[in-house]
Amino acid sequence: MQTAVNQGPWIIPPPSPGRRTHPTAFIRGLPVSCVSRNYVLSEVGRAIEADERGHFVVVTNPEIMYHGLRVPSIGEYIRNSDFSVCDGVGVILAGLAWGHRVPRFTGPSLQLACSEFGVSRGWRHFYYGGKPGVADQMATRLKEKYPGLNVCGTYSPPFGELSPEEDARIVDLINAAKPDIVWVGLSVPGKERWVASHLGRLHAPWVIGVGAAFDYHSGAVPWAPAPIRAIGMEWLFRLIVEPRTRARRTWWHLIYVVQTFLRGLLAARFLHPIRTGTAEIP
Repeated sequence: MQTAVNQGPWIIPPPSPGRRTHPTAFIRGLPVSCVSRNYVLSEVGRAIEADERGHFVVVTNPEIMYHGLRVPSIGEYIRNSDFSVCDGVGVILAGLAWGHRVPRFTGPSLQLACSEFGVSRGWRHFYYGGKPGVADQMATRLKEKYPGLNVCGTYSPPFGELSPEEDARIVDLINAAKPDIVWVGLSVPGKERWVASHLGRLHAPWVIGVGAAFDYHSGAVPWAPAPIRAIGMEWLFRLIVEPRTRARRTWWHLIYVVQTFLRGLLAARFLHPIRTGTAEIP
C-alpha cells in the first residue's frame, strides 16, 4: 500500500487571531467547512477590510485528507485553517457515511469566485507557483474574463529547493506588492508546506493554495467540461489527460474514500455525526 508523502519538517501555523467559528463537519477528526460560497466570500472580504493577517484556506480533496490522517503536521494544518472547503466528490461520499452532507467549493471555482467578487472591492491578487509562464498567462486570461481585476504580481519559482536568500527575496517581492490574497499554485502537499512555512512572514490577509487551478485558468491543462465537473467526475478526466502524474494520486484518493466510507458505515457513524466545536479521535 502507498504511504503518505513525507516532505520533511513542517512549521505548523496557528489559527489566525481573527478566525471565526462556522458550521463544520468532522470526518475522522479532520474538519470540512459546511457553509455557503457567499459566506466564504463575505468572510474573506471582512478580513481584508479589517486588514487582518494570517488567514488561510485549505482546499480539501481526498488526497490531502489521506495525508492528513497519516502525517500529524498536515492534519494540524487542516485543523488550524480558517476554512477547509470541499474540493473532491470523494470527500462528499466519505462524509455521507459519517453523517454529513458536505457542500462542494473547488479550488478553481473558489479562485474564480474571489476574482469576480473582488473586482468592485479592489482586491489585490498575487499568483505564486506554476511552471514558467503559467501564472502570467493565468493573469492575462483572468483579467480578460473579469475586467478590472487587480493582479498585483506573479512569480513562478524555479524547480527544486530555494536557498534561504532566494526565499527571503520572494517574500519581500510578495509583501512589496501588498496583496490581499496570495494564491499558491503548487501540488499536494507542496502548497500546504509552502503556506505553512510562509504564513507568518507574508503581510497578506489571506493565503490560499489552489493547486491545479493555475493550469486550468491559464489554459496549460484542459479543465474538465462543466457537465463532467457537475457530476464530480473531473478526477477521471484528469486521470485520462495526465495519466502519469495522476495515477499514484488517484490511488491515494481511492484508498481514502473506500477506507473512510466503510469505516463510517460499519461503525454506524452516520447515526452520531460530529460537528462544529467537537473533537474526535481518527
